[in-house]
Amino acid sequence: MKQFKGRPVVAGSCTATALVSHGGFNTLASFQKSLQFGDKTAKCGDQNNPDLFGKPMVGTALCLPQTIGSTTGGMVLYCAKVMERSPSCMLFAEHIDSLAAAGAILGAVWTDTPMPTVDCLGQEFLDYVKDGMKITVSPDGTVTVE
Repeated sequence: MKQFKGRPVVAGSCTATALVSHGGFNTLASFQKSLQFGDKTAKCGDQNNPDLFGKPMVGTALCLPQTIGSTTGGMVLYCAKVMERSPSCMLFAEHIDSLAAAGAILGAVWTDTPMPTVDCLGQEFLDYVKDGMKITVSPDGTVTVE
């Protein structure tokens, strides 16, 4: 078990199973099929992300360096949250970008259940965490990996 301290962008607590990407996360490419065609497990549709492609993202602790891609990223995250197709939490090794932050914050403000979002966890976090590990997020930005 190891703990990491990050900056809470959207404070909250949850426990979920890790799903890890070592490359940038393209929000639109990853969620597009799920949001358009009704895949309730939100299998990652980004074929350029071999770490995540084809894996269900709903209810996971999505661990990634940063998001990349379209300016629609924030709205896509918000829509995934509203449609109950979002991860349980998003954990960033680097600083969160403004679009992903906007989507996470809108989801927290406009829905009943915030998606805890923590950034600045560091590269050591991303090197340590592996798919399937148990992740617990605390409101103060502490992330415990078991």
